[in-house]
Amino acid sequence: MGLVVQKYGGSSVADAEGIKRVAKRIVEAKKNGHQVVVVVSAMGDTTDELIDLAEQVSPMPAGREFDMLLTAGERISMALLAMAIKNLGHEAQSFTGSQAGVITDSVHNKARIIDVTPGRIRTALDEGNIAIVAGFQGVSQDKKDITTLGRGGSDTTAVALAAALDAEVCEIYTDVDGVFTADPRVVKKAKKIDWISFEDMLELAASGSKVLLHRCVEYARRYNIPIHVRSSFSGLQGTWVSSEPIEQGDKQVEQAIISGVAHDTSEAKVTVVGVPDKPGEAAVIFRTIADAEINIDMIVQNVSAASTGLTDISFTLPKAEGRKAIDALEKNKSGIGFDSLRYDDQIGKISLVGAGMKTNPGVTADFFTALSDAGVNIELISTSEIRISVVTRADDVAEAVRAVHSAFGLDSDSDEAVVYGGTGR
Repeated sequence: MGLVVQKYGGSSVADAEGIKRVAKRIVEAKKNGHQVVVVVSAMGDTTDELIDLAEQVSPMPAGREFDMLLTAGERISMALLAMAIKNLGHEAQSFTGSQAGVITDSVHNKARIIDVTPGRIRTALDEGNIAIVAGFQGVSQDKKDITTLGRGGSDTTAVALAAALDAEVCEIYTDVDGVFTADPRVVKKAKKIDWISFEDMLELAASGSKVLLHRCVEYARRYNIPIHVRSSFSGLQGTWVSSEPIEQGDKQVEQAIISGVAHDTSEAKVTVVGVPDKPGEAAVIFRTIADAEINIDMIVQNVSAASTGLTDISFTLPKAEGRKAIDALEKNKSGIGFDSLRYDDQIGKISLVGAGMKTNPGVTADFFTALSDAGVNIELISTSEIRISVVTRADDVAEAVRAVHSAFGLDSDSDEAVVYGGTGR
């Protein structure tokens, strides 16, 4: 038996009973002969509560102190979990992100992992201990400040540790039984996927699927670390995410033509109106956005009006970055030369994902037919080899997801999907 990294989300350790239930599962893995490293998130809604508290004290808290505050949640849960494991007769040691050797850049609130040097973790394992690591956090390489990896960063912590420790698998425990063909809170008949490729999972994660963080899947693909997504509330087999299909029993799981339908209502749309249609204008716009450290998603440029030589450029970005983007563009209005800006945060994105679509004619037509039959109007379109995404009104998202899911035969004939903890994470 080799080394296993397990990650438990906030809903799995939301209270004392949840922590004790998780401890029993961890001890079971230890009894089966595995060396076990556990990454744990903050309990329940602790992180949200800390954020609210910070905003009450300071409307714009300093990044360094904000990170110092937020990392307290994971330290609480890791210590309690270590106590619960010791009560079951097994030795456990808890470590903060910095003690575990998670080294990051110096960007507060959304740091990226640069390296993992898990010397203390290896020592704990060699001594027969279970190692408990606080997720979502690390230490900056230059200033040695505490940093956080952004929401969902515990997934990335787990995969990074799995890669550094050469683990057999990284098990992500959540409050659903695996990865589904759609969000089970929106599509009650969503099917659980037995196996999905890194590529399809990356597209689903980037398109709004909340079970796995995009950076976590990218890290796993880079180091070829299989991920097993399971529920901490049941003993059911979950979803395997890996580079190659796996065997379950006497059969090999094959990739479906369509893996699933994802949606995202956390984005907004910015339209730059009246941009001179000449070389370099788009570069100036997106350099302005990049300099403000804002990530954008979809981009559409309209055909310029022959009479004016002006065009409109629209792009989507996280709602949380909307005000910053508008301010950055307004400051550079004279350099860009646009007429005005429009901002719309009542949009949603629906994405159809599947590696099989590139070799199956008609997928695009069926996708747009399903949206048309549901009376859903499309505002933006973006595609890749294995994904079609559209932007529509936020109010139409749920109906659009259900219509597309049914149109591609993804509805389950059996039991409805269960969300044990109510959050999908």
